[in-house]
Amino acid sequence: MSWSEVDERFMRLALQLAERARGHTSPNPLVGAVVVKDGRVVGEGYHPRAGEPHAEVFALRQAGEAARGADVYVTLEPCNHQGRTPPCSLALREAGVARVVYAAADPGETSGGGAERLRRAGVRVEAGLLADEARAQNRAFFHAASSGRPLLLWKAALTLDGKVAASGRGGEAVSNELSRRVAHGYRQACAALAVGVGTVLADDPALTVRRPDFRAFPAMVEPPALRDPLKVVFDPRAKTPPGARLFAPGPRGEAARVLVFTGEHADAARVRALEAAGAEVAALPAGEGGLSVAAALHELHERGVDSLLLEGGPSLAGSFVRAGLVDRAAFFLAPRLLGEGRSLVEGFSVAAMSDSLRFVRESAEWLSDDLWLQGRLEVV
Repeated sequence: MSWSEVDERFMRLALQLAERARGHTSPNPLVGAVVVKDGRVVGEGYHPRAGEPHAEVFALRQAGEAARGADVYVTLEPCNHQGRTPPCSLALREAGVARVVYAAADPGETSGGGAERLRRAGVRVEAGLLADEARAQNRAFFHAASSGRPLLLWKAALTLDGKVAASGRGGEAVSNELSRRVAHGYRQACAALAVGVGTVLADDPALTVRRPDFRAFPAMVEPPALRDPLKVVFDPRAKTPPGARLFAPGPRGEAARVLVFTGEHADAARVRALEAAGAEVAALPAGEGGLSVAAALHELHERGVDSLLLEGGPSLAGSFVRAGLVDRAAFFLAPRLLGEGRSLVEGFSVAAMSDSLRFVRESAEWLSDDLWLQGRLEVV
């Protein structure tokens, strides 16, 4: 189907509206909607967070009676089921809209089918406008729906010789300030952030979102309200200190949300101390190199987490790489040499170059003197 420049302009506006909720909708998708009457926008809306009305409802409310006979542009196929909110396909039908244009189909077994319901009601429905952009915007949602686990994004800053930390004291930044701000944009975007207990003990990180840069999300026009992700610590023996900075309130005063994955035989007294500090504690079966990372992703999916940002350290990264569970990667390559130090990944090795993993670059950009790479890992 060929689309007009006007159609594309209104759909891009819907994509921009959806970005206003980046980081707030998991496990639901980002969705934006625009109601157009006689070539003029009469209603706009986006889905702010799970449990609240969907984008179409907000747009129709703003449009009021002007929605009758109007065109509606929405980034995801209108839902067709009664969940925590009524079906959007019904709301659109009752509003009397004449035409619905959506970008990407809803993959849900229960929520999909809204387009057909509208067609049966006599509404003209057109699909696929800027579908690739819409699917990229909701990469985590589509991944979780198809795989039954969160999308895992591995973020790391490393030197030219592949080191992520010096052999001396911890907590020193490898990348520059701009790279760190882009990394904080990933923290905003992902529902959860994961580190190993070694990182907690060495660096005592806060794991909060501070001064993020959102250039990784090209459809974003204005920044969303900031919020900190769920902080996930892989800690087989429950060694996380109850006074660690990750338990402190965030920079906006919000209470920290912390989930500690321990082994099934972790010390009971340490577990109680972590719970007293405000953490949820969940025991996982053992896996190669520590805890079962596959079981961790299953548990996170059951908790409604659709995306996990893997930040550290090298041992935990090795566990996910070894299990083949890294879906995407973002590397910040700094113009430094360390010689001795912690490598990017530990506990993972291959015997021959033919068995190696290849980083498939999807984008590259200079952030001052750091090289920012986005892509995925593939077997050679």
